[in-house]
Amino acid sequence: MRGVLGRDYGGGDEDGPATQARIGGGGLADRRPLIQRVKILFIGDVVGEPGRRAVAGLAAKLRARMGADVVVANGENAAGGAGITRNTARELFAAGVDIITTGDHIWDQKEAAQLLPEEPRLLRPANYPAGTPGQGSVVWPSEGSAILAVINLQGRVFMPAMDDPFRAARDEVARARSYTSTILVDFHAEATSEKIALARWLDGQVSAVIGTHTHVQTADEQVMPGGTAFLCDAGFTGPHDGVIGREAAPVIERFLTGMPRRFEVARGRVHLQGALIDVDEATGRARAIERVSEPLGG
Repeated sequence: MRGVLGRDYGGGDEDGPATQARIGGGGLADRRPLIQRVKILFIGDVVGEPGRRAVAGLAAKLRARMGADVVVANGENAAGGAGITRNTARELFAAGVDIITTGDHIWDQKEAAQLLPEEPRLLRPANYPAGTPGQGSVVWPSEGSAILAVINLQGRVFMPAMDDPFRAARDEVARARSYTSTILVDFHAEATSEKIALARWLDGQVSAVIGTHTHVQTADEQVMPGGTAFLCDAGFTGPHDGVIGREAAPVIERFLTGMPRRFEVARGRVHLQGALIDVDEATGRARAIERVSEPLGG
């Protein structure tokens, strides 16, 4: 478990500046008064320049209007629709994103292997094998105190081979609960059944499980009996006049002919999609979840 100040919350000596104080006792969660509720704005997969433009134009406005305390965005398609770079990550952070999650496209840009260890606010799925660069979870502080833990996981059904996300979730959640009861999971997965199963399995242990990857926003938002908010897919942030963010013509041609085609990022009808989750900080239980779909310029 990493913190955005760049230290390992699992123990050991800190090697950063003096402001990076050692965490003792029950962790960060017992170092400040509870603020009663935490509102999390989650932004679905950011696709290319149009998606980054939508985040730049809308994230801060939505944060203020909705009273969000923290903004989390999946940025694995932020660089030209494939992967993420230092510059595109910098753009998202400058636009008001606090934590960036990713998924199976995290390695599409070569510099990601160097960027991940340097930037604790950028996550890759926690169920990559041991020794993979980067981190799969983070504790997000506000004025030095933990408000939220974010865990990034990737599914295995119709996806590249990975370690078990269920067992990885169990271990990451156990660590996160040492610091805060408010825990968000981005589950980057293809199969709806796998996403729902993980959410049911974690119900009552985390505040929210939000699905990403398919770029199609689902209408199944709910708070499960144990208090875990769930949305099968947050949708995507970017151009909606093509096919899941890409120009329609080459995608259609690929389906018609079976021949490889270059899929350029589409341009028009740009939306920011995601979800707003309202969490009771004292218990970590979600109070409510609502879908977000905001047009750029609307």
